[in-house]
Amino acid sequence: MKVAVFPPNSLILADLVERRGHEPLVIQKEIRKRVTDVEIDSPPLNITEEDPIKGLKYAAIEVPSGVRGRMAIFGPIIEEADAAIIMEDAPFGFGCIGCARTNELTMFNLRKRGIPLLELKYPTTRDETIEVVNKINTFLDGLEEKNG
Repeated sequence: MKVAVFPPNSLILADLVERRGHEPLVIQKEIRKRVTDVEIDSPPLNITEEDPIKGLKYAAIEVPSGVRGRMAIFGPIIEEADAAIIMEDAPFGFGCIGCARTNELTMFNLRKRGIPLLELKYPTTRDETIEVVNKINTFLDGLEEKNG
């Protein structure tokens, strides 16, 4: 199954998803499409003039163009996801925090999709970390049972 992770560039969550035989949907794959596209003149901008327009599908016109541009990247991940894992209160080193409004909108859209969703608080102790990894593995293993 395709599993969206949040923060969307968390290599730790992506690795856990992949180890359980699922496909992690992460922003790195979306950005790669943009930096290898000949239409992009100046990486690291990684955005075309069309991206804020595409973002209108996910955010109202009143929303700042930066949020719409980010949603043009996050939106396809949200739509493609069969399930999602959201890690709340994660520090900067765990994955990008980015724009708070984009993060709120992304999490809102993941929640309203009605897909299997695991929401966790970032662990702060060794015991909490072990518990979080176990919860993630149980969640991912349960997806296989539902899908298979």
